Amino acid sequence: MSREHHIARTFVELADTLVEDFDVIDFLQQMTIRCQELLDVTGAAVFLNHPGPHLHSPAPCDPSPALQRVLDAACHQGPALDAHRTGLPVTVEDPAETGTRWPLFASLLQSAGYTLAIALPLRLRRDSIGSLLLLQAGDHSLNADDLDLAQALADAATIGLLQARTIRRQHDLNEQLHAALQSRIVIEQAKGILAARLDITLNQAFEDLRYHARHHQMLLSHVAHAVIDTGFTPAAAPARRPASPADIE
Repeated sequence: MSREHHIARTFVELADTLVEDFDVIDFLQQMTIRCQELLDVTGAAVFLNHPGPHLHSPAPCDPSPALQRVLDAACHQGPALDAHRTGLPVTVEDPAETGTRWPLFASLLQSAGYTLAIALPLRLRRDSIGSLLLLQAGDHSLNADDLDLAQALADAATIGLLQARTIRRQHDLNEQLHAALQSRIVIEQAKGILAARLDITLNQAFEDLRYHARHHQMLLSHVAHAVIDTGFTPAAAPARRPASPADIE
């Protein structure tokens, strides 16, 4: 397979997030593998933003203990965090500068056998959702073409992740709307049953259902199901109860 063909297939993979069983970890794992295959890098990892000031890395290309220590540090300091915060690529080729800017990260990077770390933002327009960290164990950096390809891969992955998130949110919304519609139908049925059973109005039947649900900390739909399925009759709401002798006095 030619490199151009491999690149084309990779972009197709990164765009394929419309499936129902989309797995974000598998998606990110594949991306790190493709980065190793297409770019002259020793390792790769994807970082995603998380509530709070730090990142987390759900899918390194190699879960070795040495790399894991590097990634743990990179969540708090280093090029991956800077690329996410600025929305710009971070390339530092001088080890001394790396040590000055990020001492803990640089120390662990060297201990793990890596000589260079480059980070590219996972961005869409002004929004950054994380970063792609590329690690090199050799004595040379990525050329300009490979850096452009790496950023293009990061951009494609960002679009895929945001697309999947939008679809999931839409799916969740549709599920909620469907559940709300079904609950409404059940409640209307229960209202009709109570109105006929007690010879009261539909509004009065609804007040009885709502009072019982609130008084017993139940969902209104659950009370309605009990009326329909078991013949349960809730007590009359206070506004419908006959006045007691004390009230009359």
